Amino acid sequence: MPSSRRVRNEQLPTIRPNYPGNLMVGREFANANEQLYEPAFSTVFRWKVLSKNPQAEAKKQDTWAPAVQPCAEVLRQPPEGTLIWLGHASFWLRWGGRTFLFDPVLFDLPLIKRRHPLPCAPQDLTGIDYLLLSHGHRDHLDDDSIRLLARQNPGMQVLGPLRVAGLLKRTAGALPPTQEAGWWQQFDLGPDAPVEVVYLPAAHWHRRGIGDLNTVLWGSFLLREKESGRTLYFCGDSADGPHFVQIEEQFGPLDVVLLPIGAYKPAFMMQRSHMNPNEAAKISNQLRAGHFVPMHYGTYDLSDEPASEPLRTVEQVAAEGMLNAQLHTPAVGQPLRLADME
Repeated sequence: MPSSRRVRNEQLPTIRPNYPGNLMVGREFANANEQLYEPAFSTVFRWKVLSKNPQAEAKKQDTWAPAVQPCAEVLRQPPEGTLIWLGHASFWLRWGGRTFLFDPVLFDLPLIKRRHPLPCAPQDLTGIDYLLLSHGHRDHLDDDSIRLLARQNPGMQVLGPLRVAGLLKRTAGALPPTQEAGWWQQFDLGPDAPVEVVYLPAAHWHRRGIGDLNTVLWGSFLLREKESGRTLYFCGDSADGPHFVQIEEQFGPLDVVLLPIGAYKPAFMMQRSHMNPNEAAKISNQLRAGHFVPMHYGTYDLSDEPASEPLRTVEQVAAEGMLNAQLHTPAVGQPLRLADME
């Protein structure tokens, strides 16, 4: 049996009382329930070879893709308190006089093309203060995107999970200054920073190659404006789990939550690492969210459900009164004003 230990960044404060740090068993980080999650290639084989998608014809006929609204002008003169969805799990945020970029994937994935264009040219993404990386999967951490952003933003800092710096050095070359955090740790943005950033748990996993299973941590981000106390939560990738109750206990009610709603079928493959639209609505309610912006749908074909199903489902849940938050479903590139989410 591999030995276990607790790890964190000793240079950063841990804000959850008595939290001992992230559990590692051997070389692997444990999941939010403190159990190892080791997805097997046999499960992928079962999905791709042995199983038949009961919605295969519906998926083939469903050619829907999110509408796209160009946003280059907004990026050049960014209004304070503006949030823009760039597709999939990528968001641009101007808040507190600083510019944040979440999980930017600006190009096609290996063997998977974008289903809609980026709402701006990649070269328009300048003036980035903080690049926030939730975890190491390729649809959230893209080498080419990070290389380009590093060249265009010489003052940018990277905020991410434990062990991400080594991964970035191997995959994306020379990089800007990088801070690594464990769960419940607050990044050091300086005493005058108007927004605090905390790294929080998720139920997910890590792998980019054959021998690196769970060697880099995964998680989510909570941003809180110091002056107003307003919060924005970016989930990254996560299955349902008790960590959402813990997050609400520490920070709730939350003002704006960005939660994934896609890539959930077949359940035997996806349910331990992603949430479906009904689960996302339940989690939004658990977080006592005021505003819910869905993500992680429509951009890449990663799973068996038809393209339009995630958004249709979450809109139906909201229409039936089962979602307590106000639902926002912007076009890709459409600016949302945080001032309107109060």
